[in-house]
Amino acid sequence: MAATPKKKRTAGRILAVGAGLATVGALVAALPAGASGTKGGGNHGRYVDVQLLSFNDLHGNLEPPTGSAGRLTHLKEDGTTETVNDVGGVEYLATHLRQARQGNRYSVTAAAGDMIGASPLVSGLFHDEPTIEALNKLKLDVSSVGNHEFDEGARELARIQNGGCHPTEGCFEKGKRFKGANFPYLAANVTDEKRGKPLLDPYFVWERNGVKIGFIGVTLEGTANIVSAEGIKGLKFGDEVETINKYAKVLERKGVKSIVALLHEGGLPASGAYNYDCDSPGPGNGISGPIVDIAKNVSPQVDALVTGHTHQAYACTIPDPAGKPRTVTSAASFGRLYTDTTLTYDRRTKDIVRTAVASANHVVTRDVKPARDMSSLIKRWKDLAAPIAGRPVGHISADIDNPLDATAYEKPLGNLIADAQLEGMAPADKGGAQLALMNPGGVRAPLVHKASGAEGDGVVTYGEAYTVQPFTNMMTAVDLTGAQLITTLQQQVSGANQAAPKILQISKGFTYTLDMTKTGADRIVTSSVKLNGEAIDPSKTYRVAMNEFLAGGGDGFAVLKEHKNKLVGASDLDLFTAYLAAHSTATAPLAPPATGRITVVK
Repeated sequence: MAATPKKKRTAGRILAVGAGLATVGALVAALPAGASGTKGGGNHGRYVDVQLLSFNDLHGNLEPPTGSAGRLTHLKEDGTTETVNDVGGVEYLATHLRQARQGNRYSVTAAAGDMIGASPLVSGLFHDEPTIEALNKLKLDVSSVGNHEFDEGARELARIQNGGCHPTEGCFEKGKRFKGANFPYLAANVTDEKRGKPLLDPYFVWERNGVKIGFIGVTLEGTANIVSAEGIKGLKFGDEVETINKYAKVLERKGVKSIVALLHEGGLPASGAYNYDCDSPGPGNGISGPIVDIAKNVSPQVDALVTGHTHQAYACTIPDPAGKPRTVTSAASFGRLYTDTTLTYDRRTKDIVRTAVASANHVVTRDVKPARDMSSLIKRWKDLAAPIAGRPVGHISADIDNPLDATAYEKPLGNLIADAQLEGMAPADKGGAQLALMNPGGVRAPLVHKASGAEGDGVVTYGEAYTVQPFTNMMTAVDLTGAQLITTLQQQVSGANQAAPKILQISKGFTYTLDMTKTGADRIVTSSVKLNGEAIDPSKTYRVAMNEFLAGGGDGFAVLKEHKNKLVGASDLDLFTAYLAAHSTATAPLAPPATGRITVVK
């Protein structure tokens, strides 16, 4: 099952220095006294500035993301915020990256996972071959795997890396065989338990004119809890810190002293604004979440951490175990930002001058000329998808949002999807469900009222519905006791989910109070948990609809694996489109559902 990445081109091609809209400054300090630096990428002198361009969590968003997925929040100098609209899209990301490289011989482009998976239809329908083709054109040098790279299992990831037509659907374009990724996917902490070796390469060394930078790629240790168990049988996901430190020593023995970790795990800044200074009032004080402890324990041999997974934007400095500040970055998601980091390389020590590292996030605006090769790529795949994607499945009266804000616990679109799942699984012959639970990470995009094509405003196409629910998880109806239901709610905000709560989206009639002034399981006010106005009875059995991912204990909901009497129904996407068709017409479109099922105390 192991796959060895192909080396189709040299990693040290001539690239260039960054331009664009600087937004976030990390640590900027002077070079050591007397240094004869080579800013701009010169070949002479002791110090060389290497430009590291990075991004994360693209999720196959080739077309410009719409609604809230295509926006960012900007923090103004007076402390207020404003919305930045119309950002992202691979046509524009390509232009920004190409402009950023101009003028610098030493430039490397890296990603921190989730390049594919949970993708809109134009990519997802073709098992993300279009996105890999786009990343090849973007001249991506290296990427870590993320949890979504495992959505279709390890064998499919091997195909994505090495190429070949899909094992069941074949080649999507006549006479064209999928070539795979030109860049290596790194999976240092993902091992084949039988072989005892990494599934993919653990590290990659980029080199240009004697300048060497090693990249170690890992995904979050908890990947097994958030992907389908079937596709990762026989794989072990190791500790991030232990793995990075292990391979940092390997690289050091090979003479590579400049090291960057590509880590698909992240943090939560105190503000959702992309230019929030998370080094205020001190280094790393404005950020929380798993990345903080990881960064504080990763070996000082590692000079910078490029992170992802949480879809947040930050460019912070978090002290390493030796107390030295170290850059930790993330570029939000969906190609809305990219990060430009300057790594000053010392030719004498072969290491990065840490005090000279500077990093900033840049907005992928759409006021630049779209890259023609990307536009052609998107059109080619859209034409192939058109017969399926353009079919109308429903009508809406306004945007039905899925806010990316981590503190937006109850989401209008989440409510709609949970209602659709309840309705589809409620009939006695379909499962007899009394309520439905939907994992928030399974809702991937908003439903937007404005037309995306020729369908007209308010029309929901199959392609748009697919973008919202791209996993095509099969639905189940199961027995849970009232006590298990309450434990499920408590697991949203305790254990592995305490630092970053995962609030399930719930169907109408199911209500409770979430008290965020408390900690852990106490955040759930148990006496407030009701179904259709009646308090949940811990000893009573309830029929609950949920997708198979949740039924398998995904997202840290271990108690859900204790269910009984499972009945498997239609896919989540089928129930979603059926609900839209049943509850909307052109003259009576569906309105956004009200929130208020979860009462939040802050």
